Amino acid sequence: MNTQAVKVIYKHEMLRAWETLLQSFVSPVLSTSLYFVVFGSAIGSRIQQVEGVPYGLFIVPGLIMLALLTHSIANASFGIFFPKFTGTIYEVMSAPVSFFEILIGYVGAAATKSLIIGLIILATAGFFVPLEIAHPFWMTGFLVLTCISFSLFGFIIGLWADNFEKLQLIPLLIITPLVFLGGSFYSVSMLPPAWQTVTLFNPVVYLISGFRWSFFEVSDVSVGLSLFMVLAFLVVCLMVVGWMFKTGYRLKQ
Repeated sequence: MNTQAVKVIYKHEMLRAWETLLQSFVSPVLSTSLYFVVFGSAIGSRIQQVEGVPYGLFIVPGLIMLALLTHSIANASFGIFFPKFTGTIYEVMSAPVSFFEILIGYVGAAATKSLIIGLIILATAGFFVPLEIAHPFWMTGFLVLTCISFSLFGFIIGLWADNFEKLQLIPLLIITPLVFLGGSFYSVSMLPPAWQTVTLFNPVVYLISGFRWSFFEVSDVSVGLSLFMVLAFLVVCLMVVGWMFKTGYRLKQ
């Protein structure tokens, strides 16, 4: 493996994050604080507990997942789209670097930035509620897997998009609604039976459910199923990226 090439791509992407420090790291802190003010104070005063967990605590995993999915996709998609847009991606592809090494560099940097943001939000939440993490190991595992999986998904979007409008299309019209309807701020058990069945077709439910279990041992679906869904999504994304590089989809003029 050409580790030097991976390091160069990784460092370049990480430096880009530091150049936009306010947008990359400060903005999630402010948005998280606003969510706690609106949901934790206003709604939390009317909903005392959800499945035995104080509402202010209950929404923490959902807030982290919302940020992880949003930033993982945005970081990875823009990271590969911009060099494709400017044409510098062809210089990378003409170098003695495999698609797997390119993937590690771009996706690794995007996942790292998302992981940092997730930890910052977790620390920010600690100022508003007394955090409780029942299974720190599983919490970290779900955190890392989610960052990698959705960074891969963002990488696919960046390869697929041929303009800035398409770059925002899927995150805005599909991912954001799925997150809000996936039990980020409520339990699926609170819904009517018919809507519970419909909600189970939302893949984000399994991510949030497994992540919430690692905090409070409370989940809408089994932890094993949540872990399986995350790993399955990761494998599918790897296969799609491999096919894109192999066929040159949206990469060959």
